[in-house]
Amino acid sequence: MKGEKKIVKLIKVNLDKCIACRACELACSAFHAKPKYSSINPARSRIRLVMDVLNDEYVPIRATEYTKSECVGRQIFTINGKEYSECSFCGASCPSRDLFREPDSGLPLKCDMCEDELGHEPKCVKVCTVGALVYEEYEEEVNEEVKEKEKQIALEMGLKSLLDKYGAQRLLDNFVRMSQKG
Repeated sequence: MKGEKKIVKLIKVNLDKCIACRACELACSAFHAKPKYSSINPARSRIRLVMDVLNDEYVPIRATEYTKSECVGRQIFTINGKEYSECSFCGASCPSRDLFREPDSGLPLKCDMCEDELGHEPKCVKVCTVGALVYEEYEEEVNEEVKEKEKQIALEMGLKSLLDKYGAQRLLDNFVRMSQKG
């Protein structure tokens, strides 16, 4: 079934240009502070820098989808003689590490491309003065059935994360309280 077209947004990374200034982390964390721009906390950032200072290598990693389980087949990558686990370059929020989790609630974080400011580049791209982060957009056909399934999966992952953090009874109590407020 064919559906509407959607705009696909992506951030490309040019590793040769990254100088590890971490401006991307700071801008992202300030944008996602509550209220917006009221504080800077890199733990709230949806982009993190994996650094190997001795070898002068820096890899910006963006937060991607939440995954319910950790990887089973972790590979080891060797770059200029140094070994890195697959986790070093993964943007997923998973049970095996605390990377890309909201520091106050523990809920998984995901890059939202700073979408509540329409028509603007993501903050990390805007502050990257060396051009290591490049924003691109293109159109893609959307299948309505796939779209609905993706929404359902996102809802289930969010609820599962809350269930794991607070337990069933506390979650139910809050649902009841919220439904009574109208």
